Amino acid sequence: MITEEKVLTTLSSLNDPFLHRTFEETGAVQEIKIKEEKAHVSVKIALAKTGTSEQLQLQSKIVNALKEAGAESVGLRFMDLPSEVIEKFIENDESESLLSPGNKTTFIAVASGKGGVGKSTVSVNLAVSLARLGKKVGLIDADIYGFSVPDMMGISKRPVVKGEKIIPVDRFGVKVISMGFFVEDNSPVIWRGPMLGKMLGNFFNDVAWGNLDYLLLDLPPGTGDVALDVHNMLPACKEVIVTTPHPTAAFVAARAGAMAIKTDHEVIGVIENMSYFESKLTGEKEYVFGKGGGEKLAEELQAPLLGQLPLQQPDWNEDDFAPSIYEKDHRVGKVYMEIAQKLIDTL
Repeated sequence: MITEEKVLTTLSSLNDPFLHRTFEETGAVQEIKIKEEKAHVSVKIALAKTGTSEQLQLQSKIVNALKEAGAESVGLRFMDLPSEVIEKFIENDESESLLSPGNKTTFIAVASGKGGVGKSTVSVNLAVSLARLGKKVGLIDADIYGFSVPDMMGISKRPVVKGEKIIPVDRFGVKVISMGFFVEDNSPVIWRGPMLGKMLGNFFNDVAWGNLDYLLLDLPPGTGDVALDVHNMLPACKEVIVTTPHPTAAFVAARAGAMAIKTDHEVIGVIENMSYFESKLTGEKEYVFGKGGGEKLAEELQAPLLGQLPLQQPDWNEDDFAPSIYEKDHRVGKVYMEIAQKLIDTL
């Protein structure tokens, strides 16, 4: 028989998708009603933000968890958390710096030797997949000249400033910051190296990231100023190198890997993107960009090949448009989930 205590215990470990704190910490469960004869459970939940796609995903988790606990049917109502509760967690988050010696965030830079291999697509989907696995994740669009993360993730709003800190935009459970938020009308960024380094420093020091398990950095392609600044700022950064199967792409990507190794960054894996195209009609695989580039690069860098991603467009949802994000149960989305799990196991 399901009881109020069992409902509370079942829900206490779930996370608010915006504060990244457990329901127990935020006091999210406001009301529980049980009709014993029908095993019907009604719950009122308070969240930092309501009426979002993240709420819809959380709703499914809550219903499934309560049914596994013994409920026959579940009724849910959502309300906004009191502003003082939200501010309390934001203030606690602001007090911690990502670059402070005691910070336990794992930094993962996603790099490539050249543009056009899908590095940013890998970055956003890897970040979302880690968040889907219950991790607290941040993402810096460090490709300051070629920023694309906000568009890829379907982010239309901008960060807000609270006190002296920038509050990052939260999308799919990932906290995001990008140069794209600070440029009007998709204007080009015409800056020299030192100015880029300063902007990158602001992303680390002036943003209220909170307690993160992982911070991913979508680096610009190649081995230029921004990539070098990241290597200097983050001595303990891990790196994932993205390539295509083409031998030339792998050859160029090896330079990014060599730079990581020379600056004492650990290359924790290689991801091969655009590995093949599989026909929906026949199931036949066509290796459009050749074969073997990812395996060869992994062997050269003495790092594991984390996954091979096929060519296939995400399923677009017009109600919650994010043009580059794969759903969890999409064929490519499942590969990203496997890669994210491998990273968690490795780290």
